[in-house]
Parts: sequence; structure tokens; C-alpha cells
Amino acid sequence: MSPSGVILYGPPGAGKDTISAELSRQRADFTLFQRLKAGPGRTAGYRLSTAQQIETLAQAGEILYRNSRYDAEYAVDSGEVAALISTGRIPVLHMGQVAGARAVAAFPIHWVRVLLWCPEDVTRQRCRGRGDKDLDARLKVWHETRQDLLDHAAEPWSLVIRTDQVSVAQAAQAIDAACMTDAPAEERDICELVG
Repeated sequence: MSPSGVILYGPPGAGKDTISAELSRQRADFTLFQRLKAGPGRTAGYRLSTAQQIETLAQAGEILYRNSRYDAEYAVDSGEVAALISTGRIPVLHMGQVAGARAVAAFPIHWVRVLLWCPEDVTRQRCRGRGDKDLDARLKVWHETRQDLLDHAAEPWSLVIRTDQVSVAQAAQAIDAACMTDAPAEERDICELVG
């Protein structure tokens, strides 16, 4: 079986952190990919960097994807993906843009592309529950994610999981099974999903 990676795409509050933790709990080789981050905000789950360091990597062709959000810059570097794969781990990447999911999927391994979705009220409830101080910004991103999906309705996904309808354990088990079977990515009915 070829090396695998997991791309978790979805709006704030869709469960990317929770499902990543459950994947690692169920099987130790699932490893959260820590993106490079330059700027303010959360530091847990990132490799802190500077905008100049990210630009230097980009100039060297080592950045698979970079974006700005929440007044910070984020980047996925190919060297870290390769390092995880070389040690037998399965990188789990969190993505908030379809363009990012597509760019990362160009790295030559089998990617399980997972669309996590939840309604806006669930995002609001989850963000409040975890104490997010920037709720309005996160709800704005929820709407941007919905529009991103509608703008890329033909984008293929290996799995679509409504995290308000299945347990975290069930979601992780489905993702693990998709990795084990090299599940193909297929076009889904995005309009029906996001309403």
C-alpha cells in the first residue's frame, strides 16, 4: 500500500482538532501536521516562523500552499510532509481553503481528502464552548468556507462527514478505513450538503 496522508477541510468548529486527536488515539501513526505560522493568535499545533522564513521557503519551491487568515500567515512545506512520511507516519493536515486542499494533494502520496461539515449554529455553539474570543471572525470564515465549497462544487472528496451527525470515533474510523483501502476522491453533491 502506498504512503497515505489525510486532508481535513472544513469551517471553524467542524471538528478538525477533535478528529485529529481521535485519529492519533486510535492509531499512533496518524500525526497532526503542524503548519508554519507567522503572526498573532493561537500557537498550539503550529511551528512558529516569520513571514521572511516562509517567503524564503517559497522562493526555494518548498511551499505546497500558503495563505493568510486571522491576521497571520500560514504555510504547508513539502519538507515536513516528506519527513513525516519517511518515518512511517500519516500526516493529518487541516485546510480551510479548497485551493489549499488541491495544492497539498499534488504531493505524490495517496491523500484521503475529507470534507468535514457542520451548520453555522453548530460552529457558533462549539466556538463559544471552547472559549474562542474571535467568534465573529470565525463565523465570517464559516460563510467563506461555504462559498468556497459552492465555488468549487466539482472538487473531489474521499469522504464527506457531517460532524453534527456522527460521533468523533465514527468519523475517525471512517477516515482510517479510507486510508487502508486507498479510497478514491469523487465529486459530491455540495449544494445539498451546505444548503
